[in-house]
Amino acid sequence: MNGRPTAAAAGKIDVGGDVTANRLGFGAMRITGPGVWGDPPDQERAIQALRRAVALDVNFIDTADSYGPEVSERLIAEALYPYPEDLVIATKGGLVRPGPGQWVPDGRPEHLRRAREGSLARLRLDRIDLYQFHRPDPKVPIAESIGALAELKDEGKIRHIGVSNVTEDQFREERVAAVVSVQNRYNVADRSSEPMLDLCDLEMVVFIPWAPIEETGTIPALMAAARRRGVTERQVALAWLLTRSPQVLPIPGSGDPDHVEQNVAAASIELTDEEIRAITLAAVSR
Repeated sequence: MNGRPTAAAAGKIDVGGDVTANRLGFGAMRITGPGVWGDPPDQERAIQALRRAVALDVNFIDTADSYGPEVSERLIAEALYPYPEDLVIATKGGLVRPGPGQWVPDGRPEHLRRAREGSLARLRLDRIDLYQFHRPDPKVPIAESIGALAELKDEGKIRHIGVSNVTEDQFREERVAAVVSVQNRYNVADRSSEPMLDLCDLEMVVFIPWAPIEETGTIPALMAAARRRGVTERQVALAWLLTRSPQVLPIPGSGDPDHVEQNVAAASIELTDEEIRAITLAAVSR
C-alpha cells in the first residue's frame, strides 16, 4: 500500500475462538442516506469507501439490517462480493425502521428469524460470522430473544452471537447462549459504558464501541496530543481507544474514502503513557 498505515498496525483480536480480525474495523452505518435513511447521496463514493477500507487491511465490517434500512448490507455486497477469505462481516437485527428517525425494538423470535434470513440474502452469505441483537425489546424478555438466536446458530447460519446496547444486568441475564461480543456507545467523552467494558475485559468478550470518535473537540489533552503529532483529534481518539483494552475493537465509519484512510492511519499512532493518562483523566473529570 505504498507505505500507507493499514489496520494491521492495530494488532489482531479473537472473536469467539475461531475468528480473527485486525483490531480496527469499519462501521457501515454512514454509507446510507442522511439520518441513516435511504441511499447515500453518492453511491459510488460509498462503494469506494468500502473498497478503500478493505484495501487498507480492514477485515471486520459492522452493519445492520436497519441501516437504510437494508441499504448498508446491499452496498457491502455490491462493493465487496466475492469477499476476501479473511473478511468478517458482522450484522445486527432487532430494530425496525417505520420511517426516518424512527428506531423501534422488535425482539420477537419470529422477527429475528426473518431479519436473519433477509441479511443472509442481501449480504450473499450462507452464514453470518457475528450476528448481534441490536437492542433489547422491553416487550420481550432478553433471554427469549437470545434463545431464538441460539436456535438459529444451531441451524448453522450464525457462527457467533453478539449483543448491543445492553447493561451489565442485561448481559448477565441473556447468558442463555455463548455471547462473544458487546456493542455499546463508548468514546473518549462518553464513558457511560465503562462498567460494561470492564466486564468484557473480565469475561474476555469483544467490546465494539459505537460512535467511537464523537465529541473529540471538547478534551484539551486529546487536542494537544493531536497538535503535537500533526494529526486529527479523531485519529488520537481512535488511538486512545486502542490503548484502553485489548478487547476493544473500534469501528469508525465514513462514506468518504479519504476519511476512511485517515481513520485507519490512527492504528499506527503510539500515544505515550503520559498522554494516555492525561486524556483518560480529562475525560473522567468532565
